[in-house]
Amino acid sequence: MTVTGDGSPAARMRAAAAAFLGSLDEGGRAAAGRPFADDRRRWLEYRPRPRPGVSLADLGVTARKNAHRLLATALSPGAYAQAMAVLALEEVLDRREGWARGRHSEDFRVVLFGGPGDDAFGWRFEGHHLSVTMTLAGDRVSPAPLFLGANPARVDHAGHPVLRPLAPEEDLGRAVLLAMAPQDRRRAVVADAAPDDIRSGIAARAAATIEPAGVPVADLGVGARSLVEQLVALYLARLPEELADAEDRRLDRRALHFAWEGPPGPGVRHYYRLQAPDLLVEYDNTTDDGNHAHTVLRRPLSDFGDDVLAAHLGDGHAA
Repeated sequence: MTVTGDGSPAARMRAAAAAFLGSLDEGGRAAAGRPFADDRRRWLEYRPRPRPGVSLADLGVTARKNAHRLLATALSPGAYAQAMAVLALEEVLDRREGWARGRHSEDFRVVLFGGPGDDAFGWRFEGHHLSVTMTLAGDRVSPAPLFLGANPARVDHAGHPVLRPLAPEEDLGRAVLLAMAPQDRRRAVVADAAPDDIRSGIAARAAATIEPAGVPVADLGVGARSLVEQLVALYLARLPEELADAEDRRLDRRALHFAWEGPPGPGVRHYYRLQAPDLLVEYDNTTDDGNHAHTVLRRPLSDFGDDVLAAHLGDGHAA
């Protein structure tokens, strides 16, 4: 497939990936490139662990800028700003830890699976608290998993917050719970204590349903249902508008459920999830002081391009 310059999400990603590859030296291309069939394509690792790819720290200015331009093709402007805050928080966290672990804002890697001109192509931008995976088949894009975390989730100065990148996800999720009628809230709260992490974790395949599913959104009152719609839109709006609209159209709202674990917070460990067929949204504040957040947008039946690859093969193309 020839990389084109039109404005489709797939074309923008392919063009940005080609520019990124073109700005790497031989060693960088070797570190960044993997075959599409590589087992590490199906991978999610948001902890500070070794991962494949070329590190931003090893890139020159042009290649590093091209890596950011590639990332920006997968995110809306607001989500890209959140991602940049996640990178910056590595320096804040390193200072809080007494510089003991050597965390730094360029400790993120880009890996490409296949070539940007291939029919089947994938790429990932990943490091501590950020994992963005995009899979392409022809002109189709499968945009998940997409993980954003924050530690600390809130940084204060003189008693006022100066950095809180995942504030909308936390505040709107809580607003959903508090807007419910008492009987609905009792159905929604499925555990008194929140888990240590998001339930799907780093699994290459997320469970199609996490039980208990919680309360059906269709059973909620008008106010709570409206807030759920806003919460779904918030997570889908992490994606560029065209991809977000496509995800919204495929969502089966009749089967959408909301579940909460732990106290309502803030300032305590708490968790929520939204589930529908082929949609999983999770938010977890993982520490007792409620200041370390993990969030993820997944498609349990279609993560890592399972949907677009199957459709592409069905159209008669070889992957």
